[in-house]
Amino acid sequence: MKMKKLFIALLLSVFFMGFSQDRQLRKVATIGFMNVENLWDTIQSADYIDGTKSISNPAFHRSIPVDSIPFLEVTEEYFGPWNNEALIGKKVVRLQGQSEEFTPKSGKNYNTSVYKKKLENSARVISELGAQYTNTAPAVVGLLEVENRQVIEDLIKQPSLARHDYGIIHYNSYDYRGVDVGLIYQKRRFTPTSHYKKEVPIFNSDGKRSYTRDILVVIGYLDNERVAFFVNHWPSRSGGEAASAPKRNAAAAVLKKEMDEIISKNPNTKLFAMGDFNDDPVSGSLKDHLQAAYTPKDLSPEKPYLNLMYPLYKRGVASLAYRDAPNLFDQIIVSQNLISDTVGKEYSVYKTEVYAPRYLITKQGNFKGYPFRSWSGDTFTGGYSDHFPAFVIVQRQAQ
Repeated sequence: MKMKKLFIALLLSVFFMGFSQDRQLRKVATIGFMNVENLWDTIQSADYIDGTKSISNPAFHRSIPVDSIPFLEVTEEYFGPWNNEALIGKKVVRLQGQSEEFTPKSGKNYNTSVYKKKLENSARVISELGAQYTNTAPAVVGLLEVENRQVIEDLIKQPSLARHDYGIIHYNSYDYRGVDVGLIYQKRRFTPTSHYKKEVPIFNSDGKRSYTRDILVVIGYLDNERVAFFVNHWPSRSGGEAASAPKRNAAAAVLKKEMDEIISKNPNTKLFAMGDFNDDPVSGSLKDHLQAAYTPKDLSPEKPYLNLMYPLYKRGVASLAYRDAPNLFDQIIVSQNLISDTVGKEYSVYKTEVYAPRYLITKQGNFKGYPFRSWSGDTFTGGYSDHFPAFVIVQRQAQ
């Protein structure tokens, strides 16, 4: 028995030594994302629109503490549609729905101590994404379910992330709860050249606008290679999968249009669409509307995007459990120019994973095997998220 254990230990050491030596011949980078499950600060917030500023200026739409409203210039009481074009020239305020939920006065008793633990937990997970392959934190990380820019600022100041010198890209969305997406990046690895948000206009059966998260688009250079990132958090399945499907189909159409336009302007740009799509790889939004291919052999000029998560889905890998059913809603989709059978001079996909170490998994009870989430009703569990994060490793020849 001792000899068997020794043999296994030696075999593993040879494997990792070989991998380490091989890695020295390559340049690698991790691109990942995490749904941080309601990373909110402890202060009730509102949306403040300063329509005198450019739409491309993040100050056009700010998240502000409700206590500061009396000190702001508000030009009118506004009841019209909330979208960029309608708000140009206006200075208006709107309370964020349920923003009082994550405050010390709420049933959650969401205080500074809990907030600090949320930051610490999220930073730990993010710092580990892909580290077994790269020996460092991710080069680029998409963030889902953040309240505002300030919580991202607080996140990257955590010790496990601070030493990597992350930059931030974030815009406030018109989501009714004030939930946003964002992106952080190691400044020494990635240089953004442009970024913007794309609204996803969706409507309820009564014709009224249903506000959801925007798609964040970031274009730049990863280790001097031109790339574009798309951070997504598509509409939920509230009301049922079938009834809510048109909303995700609309998000897929917005994403596809942006991806198509960027690749048509510069075919060398490498595209990474990531996030919580609230659908599986085989759902209509991704299969038919985004037209994401399942395997490399399915790629074509008419179908140039590959869903890296489909093989994992086929093997039964899940990133969450929705209504007691396992789902792989958290996905990464890439452009065809990232797929290669060999390690070349430009980045290509090496490996894709859903990150689920033991400490991120619920150990017992009705939710055994599920992600170890932060909240059980109004009780803070000390957990991490109701989703497992995911990442892709890209590689190229060392120069």
